[in-house]
Amino acid sequence: MKKNKTNYSSELRQDIISDDWMIVAIGRAKRPHLFIKKHKERFEQKISDCPFENPQATGHEEPLLIYGNEKKWSLQVIKNKYPMLIPGNSFEIYKEGPYNVMQGNGFHEIVITRDHKKHLAIMPIEKVEEVIKAYQERYLALMNHKFVNYIFIFHNHGKEAGASIPHPHSQLIAVPILPADVRRSIEDTEKYYVRNKKCAHCEMINWEKEEKRVIFQNKYFVVFAPFVPRVNFELRIYPKQHQPNFEKINETEKKYLAEALQKALYGLYKGLKNPNYNFFIHTAPCDEKKHDYYHWHIEILPKTNTWAGLELGTGVEVLTIKPEEVAEFLKKYIH
Repeated sequence: MKKNKTNYSSELRQDIISDDWMIVAIGRAKRPHLFIKKHKERFEQKISDCPFENPQATGHEEPLLIYGNEKKWSLQVIKNKYPMLIPGNSFEIYKEGPYNVMQGNGFHEIVITRDHKKHLAIMPIEKVEEVIKAYQERYLALMNHKFVNYIFIFHNHGKEAGASIPHPHSQLIAVPILPADVRRSIEDTEKYYVRNKKCAHCEMINWEKEEKRVIFQNKYFVVFAPFVPRVNFELRIYPKQHQPNFEKINETEKKYLAEALQKALYGLYKGLKNPNYNFFIHTAPCDEKKHDYYHWHIEILPKTNTWAGLELGTGVEVLTIKPEEVAEFLKKYIH
């Protein structure tokens, strides 16, 4: 297999973990500024109508976690008033014809920051650190419930990204199953480790630190546009040191992670003029098994792609900007 790069009009790139291929359609390439949505639907809500401005006054239960006090709080975690899953004690799988079914038991929580308009990209880094601290605190509180197999932490920014309320908030969902995308990520990482005796994510990090796709790095974390992205302008944040479990980050690492996350989101905010995006944390399951081959990370996926027939029918992503150009473009906006 050739190691040297050749410039083609289009490229097929293969992910080293999943073995999936994607297309960089250079013939359809766009300049970075063309990804800015000029007629984006306004997504606003009056403070007086916002259910998160004073959660307890709008029917939410007392906070599970609060920073500050009830009158002057900077962050609180509450139970979702309309949860996808609810706590329960029945985890028996039963049959419905050829299908498996179980009750929808779990936990669904919301992490709310105080400022109605100041989202993560434009928050002071110490406030972003509070959010990460809350993620960890609630993760640790939920992980020891006997039926919790995985805790998914995610953030939707903008209506197109699935946010139903514009007030900045993240969500935690604790489930008794291993979600499909996470399962594939973990299983494929294990297969790579068995074949190569190395962590696939560490391999990517070591390579990317020397390449031109890095947009920011500090002592403990690196942010880069992955070689095989799932969407245009995808970014990933990795701890430089190998660690399977997000919840094991220490106080110093939380400060540096807050900086890396804020810088990544700020780059997108300035470069793409506040795009809709999702980010989520992929971490090892809390199933009491060892997953030493895994490497936790954050994936940031801006809403820059619309799936058409090829993507829906084959699962093959089509990108119209190289991640190398993404990194070069975004670095200009990160101080």
